[in-house]
Amino acid sequence: MIAYIILIVVVAVLLVGVGGSMLLRPRGMHGIRRGRARELDLSGSTPQAGDDTSSTGSGTATATATAPPAQRPVEPEAPPKPTLEKPPPSAGRMVRLRARLARSQSGFGVALLGLLSRDRLDDDTWDEIEEVLITADVGVTPARQITSDLRTKVKVEGTRTPEEVRAMLRSELLAQVETEATRALHTQRHEGHPAVLLMVGVNGTGKTTTCGKLARSLVGDGQTVVLGAADTFRAAAADQLQTWGERVGAQVIRSDKEQADPASVAFDAVSAGIEQEADVVLIDTAGRLHTKNDLMDELGKVKRVVEKRTAVDEVLLVLDATTGQNGLRQARVFAEVVDVTGIVLTKLDGTAKGGIVIAVQRELGVPVKLVGLGEGPDDLAPFDPVTFVDAILGD
Repeated sequence: MIAYIILIVVVAVLLVGVGGSMLLRPRGMHGIRRGRARELDLSGSTPQAGDDTSSTGSGTATATATAPPAQRPVEPEAPPKPTLEKPPPSAGRMVRLRARLARSQSGFGVALLGLLSRDRLDDDTWDEIEEVLITADVGVTPARQITSDLRTKVKVEGTRTPEEVRAMLRSELLAQVETEATRALHTQRHEGHPAVLLMVGVNGTGKTTTCGKLARSLVGDGQTVVLGAADTFRAAAADQLQTWGERVGAQVIRSDKEQADPASVAFDAVSAGIEQEADVVLIDTAGRLHTKNDLMDELGKVKRVVEKRTAVDEVLLVLDATTGQNGLRQARVFAEVVDVTGIVLTKLDGTAKGGIVIAVQRELGVPVKLVGLGEGPDDLAPFDPVTFVDAILGD
């Protein structure tokens, strides 16, 4: 019996010993491997693909290290700066555009030459001559004066060859178009300040476009220009002027507020021109409805505010040449509000009659200084009476 007990105890001891060795062996090996892994980490070595760290929980660090870096949000590219254009000088522009002017004005001149070349000039013929002049937007009073002067010359000179008729008509038209007032624009700096030009006129006459074209012309002549977008009642006007300025490198002063005070924008533009020592400041004003007294008063305010910084050298009234006598009515009202110093006739290459040049100068007593002869950026030209009359006569 005792022998059986001893045998059972021995077997139990053996079983306990074998089981303990089995339990202790994995823990010891795991500890060795973890220690080795720590040694590799401290030495800065990168675990290889066969290392146990890639298949155990410690492989998390490896996964994190090999993950692609977070991508930064792609910022939108800035729009490319517009390429600065080099406009041609203004000299000789009207001569270059003479053919275009002649095509639109030849009907007027041809009709007059045909009537004056008749073998017999009776009262009916002279009435026809006067009618042609009136329909050409010369105006009733100037038409009668021109007819009277021509009638007198025909009686005095007697003979009327085609060459003599043409010379006689050319002389009379030049006398009506020419004026003692200078047609030169005042665009030179004076007393340390830039020249200031106000552009005025009703909507639809091409005022903002003319302002941009004039800036382009001045830059072509080597002058520096600051543009003032004081037409704050029409958002597109400021954007349009901005485009013109960017093309030739002219700074544009505008307001970010809707319905901003035009006088304030004009004042800021002149101030910027003074600080930058610019040659010219061009101010585009809102298209005033000449039937609205409050709007016309505001135009007067713009001029007064600008004059707190410096003198206004030019007030250019932009008229659509195709509107004829309606344009003259607009001119009268503007002349009462601001001292208009010059006229800009746009669209003179279209259906306009050349007589509007005579009529508007006679009405306001100020010269036509610029004419628009097309829709191209360089189709604004200084007015030249000789070129204009020759174009009317088809010479």
